[in-house]
Amino acid sequence: MTEIRLHLSVRGLTEEDLPFCGWAGSPKHVRELVHQIRRAEAGEIDYLAVCTPVGRPVAVGGIDYTVKAGAGTLWQLAVHPALQSCGIGTLLIRSAEQRISARGLTRAELGVEESNPRARALYERLGYRAFSRELDSWDVEGEDGSLQRYETMCTLMRKELV
Repeated sequence: MTEIRLHLSVRGLTEEDLPFCGWAGSPKHVRELVHQIRRAEAGEIDYLAVCTPVGRPVAVGGIDYTVKAGAGTLWQLAVHPALQSCGIGTLLIRSAEQRISARGLTRAELGVEESNPRARALYERLGYRAFSRELDSWDVEGEDGSLQRYETMCTLMRKELV
């Protein structure tokens, strides 16, 4: 068996990263990340990038501090499809939890689509517990550039940070 070790770092996502984030979502989603970078500059959120030694993002995700008092809400977590199940999602979430704790907050929350059991299993392994469900929706861009509304049921999960 051959083993490959990646030396990864976690930092804030930048506009220079966006051309390398096409795997993270539709072109519309990647374009809208500029808005999230501005929110991070304003201190409302953190938007993290897990990067290779040459600085290319292989995972991204946000922490919104404005959703719930006392909590950081994780959202838009994504790992490059070719690198899933390699521990990179765990690194991203642990880094997000450290950012939340550094702000003096004691809880991390997230929503996971009920159609994504692999992600839910990861969150449960990391100590997240379900506490509710809610319908969520957002616009997605079709192949032809048209926008369609995507709706999904999400399980809400939380973890107390100590």
